[in-house]
Amino acid sequence: MEQVRLGATGVRVSRLVMGCAPLGGLFAPVSEQQARATVEEAWDVGVRTFDTAPHYGAGLSEQRLGAALRDRPRDEYVLSTKVGRLLVAGITGESTGADIFAEPSGFGRVRDYSRDGVRRSLEESLDRLGLDRIELIHVHDAQDHLDQAIREAVPALVELREQGAIGAVSAGIDYAAAAVRFVRESDVDCVLIAGRYTLLDQSAATELLPLCRRRGVAVLAAAPFNSGVLADPRPGATYWYRPAPPDIMDRAQRIAAVCARHAVPIATAALAMPLRHPAVSAVVVGVRSPEEISGAAEALAAPPPEDLWAELAAEALVPAHPFA
Repeated sequence: MEQVRLGATGVRVSRLVMGCAPLGGLFAPVSEQQARATVEEAWDVGVRTFDTAPHYGAGLSEQRLGAALRDRPRDEYVLSTKVGRLLVAGITGESTGADIFAEPSGFGRVRDYSRDGVRRSLEESLDRLGLDRIELIHVHDAQDHLDQAIREAVPALVELREQGAIGAVSAGIDYAAAAVRFVRESDVDCVLIAGRYTLLDQSAATELLPLCRRRGVAVLAAAPFNSGVLADPRPGATYWYRPAPPDIMDRAQRIAAVCARHAVPIATAALAMPLRHPAVSAVVVGVRSPEEISGAAEALAAPPPEDLWAELAAEALVPAHPFA
């Protein structure tokens, strides 16, 4: 699988990044055996970049990913995790977002974007992973803590980057306007933007992607399925981790109908679309099974024809000129 340089850094990422939130029990439990088998299949199809976070299953994702990678040659893959939430045993902690993980770990989540919190978070992530280093660190979900994240969390990571302890500094966030602030006001190498450059939501294309392109900041486009509806827009599909509303279902089904006319699964188009933008280095796909990761790799190996994009644009389902 093709690997590309992450902005101006020395970090190289595979064009498909395995998102490991599902390994922490996102929506439904995942067994230790299934988690390991999924990572092994990712490796076999050429994925060499893996993204996790303390938030994912309150530590379960990091533990399972680390166990699955521990015997792999450490110089052959890139690992990313996140800071901004500390895990504390025996407390409820922050509830926001925790309800979408099905497996209890015994830890609560507490927000902390301070310098000391960042360093503590990384030390604890390394312990859970059981690995010697993490190349890429994202400041996670800081939209309600932007001032502190920009003033304290990013400089703490930049210090570690300058010491050679990590390879790149990033912001991982769901909101394009907040990501723009990180790019304008801090020394990030990258942004991971989730769900905002997809077939259903191109809000990142208005300001964020052109800004990153001008400044040489890499973009990782995460959540290309908008949490499920673009993988399979059938009744009961999820959008932003909740049941998809009728207008979203209607639009997704219209996109799927265009895809069907070109004999392209909507999931294939959803994966391919972010990589068409020159600012985007890789697409991050959350998977929970070997079949899902192998399917994603196969889809990216056979991008849709240009006629598909032209028809989607003609029906005003995607922008006609997405790279302007």
